[in-house]
This record gives sequence, C-alpha cells and structure tokens, in this order.
Amino acid sequence: MAAAGFDREVVDRATYDRAVDRFRQAGIQLPTIAQLAEPSKIPSDVVERLAAVGADDEDPLNLFRVHWYNDDVRTGRADVPRYVVLPAALTGVDATIVVVLGDRFPMIGAHKVLAAYGCLAPRVVTGRFDPSTQRAVWPSTGNYCRGGVAISRIMGCRGVAVLPEGMSRERFEWLNAWVAEPDDVIRTPGTESNVKEIYDECARLALDDANVILNQFSEFGNHLVHYACTGRALDHVLEDVAASHPGVRLRAFVAASGSSGTLGAGDYLKDRHGSLIAAVEALECPTMLRNGFGEHNIQGIGDKHIPLIHNVMNTDVVVAVSDRSTDRLNVLFNSEVGRAYLAERRGVPAGLVEALASFGLSSICNVVASIKLAKHLEMGAEDVIITVATDGAAMYGSELDKVVGRDFRNGFEELAAAETFEEHVLGARDEHLLDLGPEERERIFNLGYFTWVEQQGVPIDDFVARRRPSFWRELRDAIEVWDGMIEEFNGRTGVSGAA
Repeated sequence: MAAAGFDREVVDRATYDRAVDRFRQAGIQLPTIAQLAEPSKIPSDVVERLAAVGADDEDPLNLFRVHWYNDDVRTGRADVPRYVVLPAALTGVDATIVVVLGDRFPMIGAHKVLAAYGCLAPRVVTGRFDPSTQRAVWPSTGNYCRGGVAISRIMGCRGVAVLPEGMSRERFEWLNAWVAEPDDVIRTPGTESNVKEIYDECARLALDDANVILNQFSEFGNHLVHYACTGRALDHVLEDVAASHPGVRLRAFVAASGSSGTLGAGDYLKDRHGSLIAAVEALECPTMLRNGFGEHNIQGIGDKHIPLIHNVMNTDVVVAVSDRSTDRLNVLFNSEVGRAYLAERRGVPAGLVEALASFGLSSICNVVASIKLAKHLEMGAEDVIITVATDGAAMYGSELDKVVGRDFRNGFEELAAAETFEEHVLGARDEHLLDLGPEERERIFNLGYFTWVEQQGVPIDDFVARRRPSFWRELRDAIEVWDGMIEEFNGRTGVSGAA
C-alpha cells in the first residue's frame, strides 16, 4: 500500500532531510492527527500565535485550524463542532436529523482541507514528497483540489488542481487566486461524473517525477484522517445532542460517497454505536445502486467508479438522490423568496433558515438522502441520523442562477418555492434505495476491480485484501505511527514550540 501513500517509516532519507530543511527555513510546524481530532491538545503557544492569523490567511499556523472545532467566524475554537438539528417543519419526518457544518474550516470553507492534510503530511514525514522540488497534484471533482492547493501553499510547495472544466465558476475563481502559476489549474473534459478523464491526466503528469499524485480516491490517509478526526467530532456532536434530547440513539450516518473519505467517519461511529452507514450517490449516475452511469450536477461526489478507500463490506445502505432535487433546493434554501417561504409558510425558525447558507449542493444531497432513509426505516424522534454539510452555498451562486434561468422561466416566486418544497422535501420517498446484504456488498466491491486493478495497476492481492474487516482495523495503527513521525519531524526542524 506504499503506492497509496501508506508508508510507516522513512523511505527516502535524502528527500526527508530536504523537507526538514525546507520546513525549518519556512518556520512550518505540523499538527498531529491527534491534535486535529482533539484541538484542546494543540500547544498553548500555537493557540496564542494563531489569534493574530485570519482564517483565510496564507499562514502555516492555519494548519492548526484544519479541524471541526472552529467557531462561526472561524478564528476561535468552539467547545463542540458547529451543527444544526433539522426540525420536522423543514424535513417532513420525525427523525432527529443532525447536520454538522463543514464551512467552518479555514481557507476553503469546506472539510476537504482536512482530507488534503491527511494525504500530504504522511508523505512529507515519510520522505515520499520533496516540497522544495516536487509539485503536489490534487485530482478532484470538488473541494479536495482546493484543500490540496491551500495545504500545499502554506506548506511552502506548489499544488496543482486537476478537475473537470464544468465545475462551478466560484471554484475556478478561488483556485486562480491561490495557485502559484495559472498552469497549476488543469481543466479536464466533462463534469462531475468524468473521473476517469481526471485519472488519465494524472497518469500523464506522473510521467514527470517532479509531480506527485495525491489521489483522494486511493490515498488511505483520506480514510484514516476522517476516521480519527471526523468520526470523533461527530461523536462529540452526538453527545451534545443527547444532552438536549434525552433518550435519542444514533441509527445511521449518511454521506455522499465522493472519494469515500468521509465515509470513514461512519466506520468510527459504527464501531462505537453499531449504527448504519448509508452511502449516497446521484440518481443520474447510479453506480452502486445499479452498476449504472451518467452525468449529474451534485458537485463534489464524483462517481462512475468505486473508490479504493471505500470500505464497501461495512456499508449498509445505498441511497440515490437526483440532481433535480439538489439544484432546485439550492434555489429554495438560498434565495430571498425561498427563505421567506420556509420561515413564513412552513414555520422554520429564523436561525435555521439563516444556517441554510452553510448547505452546498452535496450538503443538500446528504439531507435529502437522510429524509429518504428516515422514511425507509420509519424512524421516530428518538432516532438520530447524522450527516455533514461538506461546504456552503458560497461555491454555488453561479449554479443557482443557471437553475433559475433553466427551470423557473417566470422567476422563482412563492408558488415555485411551495412546489419545490412539496416535490423535493415532502415528496422525497424511500425509492432508489437499497439495503445491502452480503451479495450486494460483494457486487459493489467487485465493481472496483475494473478501475483499480485493470486501469490503475493495483496488485490483485492488495485489492482483494480490502474485503477483510481486519484490513481496515490494522490500517488504523498507522495514525499513531504517523503522529510519532510528525513529532519527530517537528523536533528535527526545531519549529515545534517556537515563540
């Protein structure tokens, strides 16, 4: 698994030493994964210096904000990750649906920056990446490439974003402002579902040793950092919810598949609570549901394949959501008319209506899937579904305008708001949903063969090993090993504890 960024020792001492020199000169200190999982462990001197740094500053200290515990203005630390509990007035179901907000993360306003750190930091401390000579290449259909570019920049190296040309205008505007050179943004053909085109471009880039591909779909650091950090953060949220809602129990974790990194948090919660894991995909591209294919606009959940880091045999349910729902609910949630309708006609509390700005397209997808699952399992108020709002509406203003022009020719008025709510919230049914038994899990697992063994050259034994629960349990030993290596790396740079 070394090819997937899974070393547990220094593999190239010369590269390692150059990275130490680079970080020493730049004054860069790396947080451990344990510190990002529990920010109370961050050294007090770092916290003091961080107070003078803006959440979107190109400052290495912002590495210590790459966690779920940032407050609403993203400069202070919250006791509990920021979240909202969706009332029945908004969801139409009795189940307690909890949405943890990812737009409190620094620099990119999305939790994918955590995944990027979890992929690059182990490469640095194992001598697999030379920040003084190599470029970090971040293949993505959404926010991961933005997170990678941000992490690269504040680690003092060049980051390259590879993403489909059809993604939102706001993503490209952000990338153009953060990359070192215009050529560091590479647009591949297609839209959200065109992942293979991204892989093909990365294969071309990999011919140059100066490029290191950090493929979120196969980097086990992505899975592990979400297991350790996101899983623990969500568990903390559950404790807080239980304190104000006595008698509740966690029934399920819901997350769009995407790279499957976030689904690692579901593994953590299942270990702790025995809860279900529901993986979500676009109905227009039902890869897990029906071995299907197609195109869609739920940006951030690239598909047509099964990620190598998806623990398929631990997944319980597949839910498909149409981009017709996410597109139109984006308008409902993020327009003046839509918000007025929710507050005045549906009785949604004003504070929650305001919080809908934290729901981007994939976030809305997760909410709709949670509603469908709640109906499927006939959940009551004592049943908790927890999900994440990966990013906020800020990345999708141009997409909102497109949908209004396409779907609401007379403009988005109150009648359109009512019809949208009726169709896509109250009308969300438990169709296009599949409970996974052994045979269905095996079918989905086997789909990954064609991408990873035939196309990407993963050894068959490594691929098949992922069927075993013990494989995933043993992976987690790397977290403590990497943290020890991060501490040693910081010690060698001399930056650790610096004033």
